[in-house]
Amino acid sequence: MDAKDFERQVQALGVLDEPVRRRLFRLVERRGELSRDQAARAAGVSRALAAFHLDKLVEAGLLEAGFRRLSGRSGPGAGRPSKLYRRSALELDVTLPQRRYEWAAQVLARALGRASSPATTDALRDAARAHGESIGRDLRKPASDAPALRAATQALTACGFDPALAPAGQLVLRNCPFASLREGCRDVVCGMNLALIEGVLGGLGVEGVTAALEPQPETCCVALRAADGSTPSRAPAPGPEATGPAPRRRT
Repeated sequence: MDAKDFERQVQALGVLDEPVRRRLFRLVERRGELSRDQAARAAGVSRALAAFHLDKLVEAGLLEAGFRRLSGRSGPGAGRPSKLYRRSALELDVTLPQRRYEWAAQVLARALGRASSPATTDALRDAARAHGESIGRDLRKPASDAPALRAATQALTACGFDPALAPAGQLVLRNCPFASLREGCRDVVCGMNLALIEGVLGGLGVEGVTAALEPQPETCCVALRAADGSTPSRAPAPGPEATGPAPRRRT
């Protein structure tokens, strides 16, 4: 990372220091797309204040904006298009002192892809599953009676996968934490991802939820389903001070 890129990333992160702005960013990140009116109502602020902070987030590159009629109609009487905000593709990864962990991960993933064999693939997935189980145990809530799919949703939200319920009833993961590693070695990385998520489910102790590779445009390659067909009422929304992975959206 050169000095110019370092300054750009620090400035972008600094924009999120303002509490209302951070809350609006998390709302857009969680809902996928919001208008100024929707964002203002969800954040409990005025429309003018929401518009000011949303546009600051666009200037910083954290959000992008476009115009669309929410009515879905066109022509006379359809109304003016609304300005809609969605998360941008910008990735922020600042370390002090500077580290290059992603370089090492890319080299390892490509090497595994080229030297792929049943033994190495099994070893990778076993390691990923064991790591996922450790994460799941750490996130497991004692004496929880939450439905299995909701428990999985809460855990994967904490892991940064950005889960959301799709119209077909499956839980899709709108963010892949390993997106930048997939180029040229998708089978290796996606298989590792699936094993990791299976491990998380095992560590949580949830039953009746299955994870499978179901690649879709602009989502993680893994989707989850409840065996009994139950669905969470909605994914838990992060609070204004929620913490997690740095803003990341690459597919």
